This record gives sequence, C-alpha cells and structure tokens, in this order.
Amino acid sequence: MHANKRVALGVKYKRIILKLSGEVLRGGKGGDPIDAATLEKTCSQVKEIADLGVEVCVVIGGGNIFRGLQGSQRGVDRTTGDYMGMLATVINALALMDCLEKMGVTTRIQSAIPMNQIAEPFILRRAMRHLEKGRVVIFAAGTGNPYFSTDTTAALRASEMHADIIMKATKVDGIYDKDPKKFPDAVKYDQITFIDALKQRLNVMDSTAFSLCLDNNVSILVFDLNDEHAIRKAVLGEKIGTLVKN
Repeated sequence: MHANKRVALGVKYKRIILKLSGEVLRGGKGGDPIDAATLEKTCSQVKEIADLGVEVCVVIGGGNIFRGLQGSQRGVDRTTGDYMGMLATVINALALMDCLEKMGVTTRIQSAIPMNQIAEPFILRRAMRHLEKGRVVIFAAGTGNPYFSTDTTAALRASEMHADIIMKATKVDGIYDKDPKKFPDAVKYDQITFIDALKQRLNVMDSTAFSLCLDNNVSILVFDLNDEHAIRKAVLGEKIGTLVKN
C-alpha cells in the first residue's frame, strides 16, 4: 500500500503511469497540435482520478508537434530528431500542467533533460514525495536519450516508481488479433499474457518498452481515451480495454 491515505474505496490501482501519445492532444484532422477542448477533456479525466486519491504520473509523447523518426525521413539526423521530439514532449507537458493547475490539481513537471527554468530534474525520491503529497507528476523529455521512445519512458518510470500499472491511452478500445479498421472480423482481447502478445506479434508497445514491462512484471492496460470516463473506470477495476500481464 502506498503512502497516500486519501484513496477512495473500490480503487483497484493506487499508483499509475498514464501514457498519453502527443496525438491525443491534437484536434481533428489538420487541427491545432494542441487543441484546447481536447486538452481540457484529457485533464478533467486526470483530475477525476486524482480526486479519488490515486497517485498519478503522466508520460506524454510529442508526436503532435514533432516525431524523431519522421525527422530522419526528412533528412534530419536521427539523434537530433529524437532530441527535437523530446523538446516537443516538454511543450505538451507544460500545456497539461497549465490546464491541470487551472482545475485546482497541483502538478509538477520533471524533465529528463535539465531545464531549470521550466521543470525540475527527474529525481526519483522527489517524484515519490510529490505523489505522497497528492500532486500529479508529469515526466517530460523522454528518458533523456535518443533512440528511446516515450513508451520506453513509461516502462522505465513505472519500474522505478513501483507503479501498479501502465495505462496506455490510445484511439482504439483495446488490442485486437488484427487491425479492426481493415478486418471487420478482428477479435478484441479482454486480457492477454506478455508471451502470447509476443508470439502473435501484437503491436502493444515497441520492443524495448515491452521487454522492460515483461522483465519487471509491470502490467499494461490499453484503452480508448475517447470514452469520457475511461481512466476512472479503469482505476475502479471496471472491464475496459485490454490488460496485458504476466
């Protein structure tokens, strides 16, 4: 049991890593990289679970602004492109923090790349202390290293923080045996083991992130963020999305 004493009854997960792709902040096709209404909807879901006393860490991607891999396709050096992507995650983290604090949720950003004017450096014990005090912690700038995705960041931070689960918010309602957009007969899994997901080559996370979760026994819940109270349902243990576990 974690140190936070305010946890509401019926909460299944006490400390979570919420993994958001940068894309979830984007408006419709061709919309702004950070859409105000979408940002507000996302933050109100985070507030909902913080109010239940759940200790929330957020890892946000930067794909709505810049993706390192896309950069390398345009001739940008991969390492440089990855650093550009990490800086994009910091912009998203600042947007999340601003929105959450306006909702009355005390928030701290910890960056893997030192930028003292706008974020704390990532210090494990300090992050733990913030959680114990009921603050939301946003981990920005990935792992601080090129060639690692924000999925890997989520897996790494979940292992370090002893999180109960990684909640990976996506635009689909779980993991299917094949692409549900292309195949109408695709079957959704309620639960699957790491080994079965590997055998079937299901694209849950990139291989580095996935093996970190497997080695450190960190479960992953993949769910659709478009469902208005999805994160709340998930922390209360309702059947939602697909759970990947050992």
